[in-house]
Amino acid sequence: MEEKVLRGHHLLCVHGFRGMGYSPEFVEKMTDIVANVRNENMDFRIRTVAAFDDACSACPHRGNTKCEASEGSNEHVLSMDERVLAHLGLEKEQTYLKSELVELTAAKVTPGDLDHLCKGCSWLPYGVCKEGILELRGKVNRSY
Repeated sequence: MEEKVLRGHHLLCVHGFRGMGYSPEFVEKMTDIVANVRNENMDFRIRTVAAFDDACSACPHRGNTKCEASEGSNEHVLSMDERVLAHLGLEKEQTYLKSELVELTAAKVTPGDLDHLCKGCSWLPYGVCKEGILELRGKVNRSY
């Protein structure tokens, strides 16, 4: 399987995603990404970035060089990317196994961490992201 590219904050989004999104095309793309990440029988390489990634390719807010959802949105998503990568101890433009990233997220991210890591995200108030992290932590911790 070819290498996937995920921006820092999407490393967390994949665990809370519940089919909501910015457009039908984005939801379809994210659904595919999420299915692969959540498939415990599948492992592949993911390059971590603080930039456009595979999910962004289907986003209606993707401009030529930056996120154009609203004034300041590009800076906001980049700051979330940076916080998540730092919290997980990951480097930009490095490649990791999906299984390593899932285990690392389960070990290092609690639902309460999202208040800081994802501060200002429009999806955070829905609560699905915190639910997803809680479920991930329970699933990964039970498998050992």
